[in-house]
Amino acid sequence: METYLKSCRDVLKGHMKNSSGQIHVVMGNEACDIDSMVSAITFAYFLSKTLDSRKAAVPVLNIQRAEFPLRSDGVFLLRESGLSQDYLLFRDEVDLHSLQNLALTLVDHNILPEADRSLEDAVVEVIDHHRLERTPSPFCPITAETVGSCATLVTERIVQKAPELLDQQVAQLLYGTIITDCVNMAPEAGKVTPKDSHYVVLLESRFPKLPPRSMLFQSLQNAKFDVSGLTTEQMLLKDMKTVSGGELKLAVSVIYMTLEDFLQRKCLQQELSEFCQKYNYNLLVAMTISFIDNKEPHRQIAVYSSSTCNRDEVIKALEKARNPNLNLIPMSSPYTDVKAYTQGNTLASRKKVLPIILDFLKDRERKMEQLEDLELEDESTQEQGNSQQCCEDTAMEEDTGVPPTPMNSLVEGCPLDNGLPKINTDVLVEKVRKIVSEEDDDGP
Repeated sequence: METYLKSCRDVLKGHMKNSSGQIHVVMGNEACDIDSMVSAITFAYFLSKTLDSRKAAVPVLNIQRAEFPLRSDGVFLLRESGLSQDYLLFRDEVDLHSLQNLALTLVDHNILPEADRSLEDAVVEVIDHHRLERTPSPFCPITAETVGSCATLVTERIVQKAPELLDQQVAQLLYGTIITDCVNMAPEAGKVTPKDSHYVVLLESRFPKLPPRSMLFQSLQNAKFDVSGLTTEQMLLKDMKTVSGGELKLAVSVIYMTLEDFLQRKCLQQELSEFCQKYNYNLLVAMTISFIDNKEPHRQIAVYSSSTCNRDEVIKALEKARNPNLNLIPMSSPYTDVKAYTQGNTLASRKKVLPIILDFLKDRERKMEQLEDLELEDESTQEQGNSQQCCEDTAMEEDTGVPPTPMNSLVEGCPLDNGLPKINTDVLVEKVRKIVSEEDDDGP
């Protein structure tokens, strides 16, 4: 694995100089949590050993390199597995939009964000454990199961297709990820499935030198929940996903502390406002998680927006949600623009809350389009009414039989303004007499 990761940068540079072959990029989601990171690395490694020799496969982590130290559990797992983060490729180091002959596999998500929609034609495979949002296509095989960890599905593929690739290093990456996502395989956390359990046991049996399960899990949790010294912005970026619909752009961040502690941060509302302005978000949903006795999860939600309307709309959608029901209980908040709740349904992780928000955005966008259509219909009706009135006015003018009085721009008024001149009988008789006399003079 180490040799492979070291070679990826040179492989990518070689392709950019001579793009005759295909470059196959494996990429996780924008949160770049431990599941996205490990799924991208291990599946790219699998492809590099099983693809045609004319095709090269590399993993790309879907964040900037400067953000990676915030993924402290990922940093810890790499170090414990004997790998350096220096070998990794990050999104700000690879311009996917400029790559020729690009093939793209998505792991731990199944649709591209708006900024990457131009890459859609390059997507050749999807492996994910979230709700399927992608439209099925015969050109893009999809592996989508609601297991606890995407790494479980990657492990399954490797075991079935190339089991010889599993060594201590690869196994530890996959093993640590699955037990982290499945909360140490505890059923009460509501994450683990029979398939997750099967492959964890399989890895333990094949590699008895793996760290003890509970010890590794606790070490990863300690690293993940260590937010000491982080600014509010860093805490929000540490585990964040973005969604958008219409003119609304939302950030959904997991915060690794209690909401009470988070709300006590000095000048928090101002920092949230500055964060949203900096990254162009209309609204922020902060989902806090902590553990009771290091076992049972305790979840809380805070919704921030400077727009009362946007904030109330999202809150209403979360409160009314039934699949799943979040059982939100209002908490006191020291800030007018932040609404806080205890989440009674502790099994509803961000993975289950995001579809609620996505459905809200789609419904909102649909209603906005309907409203615009109604407004266009009203404008059209009004224009038709004005046109009809104009025709009626014209018809009335034509019915009078009298054309409008012409105006002379050089004089005021019109010679006929005071009516026809009065005719004098004597004058008329005299004119007739003169005409008759002239005709007699012109006789033969």
